[in-house]
Amino acid sequence: MNSYRPETSKRVFRRVGENLYRRESSGVYYALVKRGRKQFRRSLQTTDRELAKRRLAELRAALGALATDDAAKLTFDAIAARWLASVRHTLKESTALRREQYLRALAPSFAGLTLRNIKTAHCEAWVTRRGNTIAPQTFAHELETMRAVFDYAREQGLILRDPSKGIKRKRILPAKIEVPSREQFGQLVAAIRLSDGRKDSQAKASPGADLVELLAYSGCRLDEARNLRWQNVDFNRRCVTVTGGERMTKNFETRTLPMTDALFGLLSRLCERAEKHTPQDCVVKIKSTKKCLATACRRLGFPRFTHHDFRHFFATTCIESGVDVPTIAKWLGHKDGGALAMKVYGHLRQEHSFTQIKRVQFGSEPASNVLPLASQKQDECAA
Repeated sequence: MNSYRPETSKRVFRRVGENLYRRESSGVYYALVKRGRKQFRRSLQTTDRELAKRRLAELRAALGALATDDAAKLTFDAIAARWLASVRHTLKESTALRREQYLRALAPSFAGLTLRNIKTAHCEAWVTRRGNTIAPQTFAHELETMRAVFDYAREQGLILRDPSKGIKRKRILPAKIEVPSREQFGQLVAAIRLSDGRKDSQAKASPGADLVELLAYSGCRLDEARNLRWQNVDFNRRCVTVTGGERMTKNFETRTLPMTDALFGLLSRLCERAEKHTPQDCVVKIKSTKKCLATACRRLGFPRFTHHDFRHFFATTCIESGVDVPTIAKWLGHKDGGALAMKVYGHLRQEHSFTQIKRVQFGSEPASNVLPLASQKQDECAA
């Protein structure tokens, strides 16, 4: 059997078969395969010869599908552009814009490199450059985008493996959610409607208060609420159809939301106020309450609540009212059966926790609706 000793290394490899070599010091098998004008050497990561042969066959198959034309010489930026173009039709425009932003952030780490020349070291250089300067969530999004490009390149036969495979995500700590109490919510709505007391100012502020109430009573996202039209409101069935308008909902699906009494009352008042509305008219006439909401929070000394906090307010209120989490998740438009809702809203408010603990009794006299375990066992024996 032949052996070779690379000049830059003291490692000795002995040829034991076609394209198959064995490192003498460790017994690990390696593949040495030529494809086009390039030679590929890969560790097969085993000392078992039969397993090494199977892995060599898999490598040959992968190399057989590897492109050898000019596409193989494309840069990361070029392949990233092709990938985004291929998936853009599946993304909302806002998501596509964020993907472009992530790709621009990745570009400096791979500038001037053809895709096949990108190594793990280049990906690690990105970690060094970006890891300590961006939030964990942003880091995760950039890493996910990078891997999506590499996966696309593998599917197109441009590379054999993802060089970012070994990079770990930063730990993402759950963000602290500021949810207004019911008392704070009432004060906020009143403060927004009052504005600075002038009649013309109150008229301008009223739609802002309407939007805040709509968000709080429906749990809709901002885009969903401001695109709700009268044709989506069914007073007879007491439900609304959430479509998200032209941009659609986050998951591109409509959902039916039954009206709470508060939502029914709000929509009834708005319907009476808008006497000449058409089915295509929006329920609320304002796109954002950011300014008036910030002013009200500042005057009342509250945390700076956002539009999305009223979606949290809706979900938390539902949980505190005893609604099961899967049902709440359906109302919110979640597709995971309640996993995300439990993760985000499972904490509940402290006052609700103190209320619930009162239901737990350890005294000698159990509650009337609780069957003692001893009695239960006796009944089972009698049966």
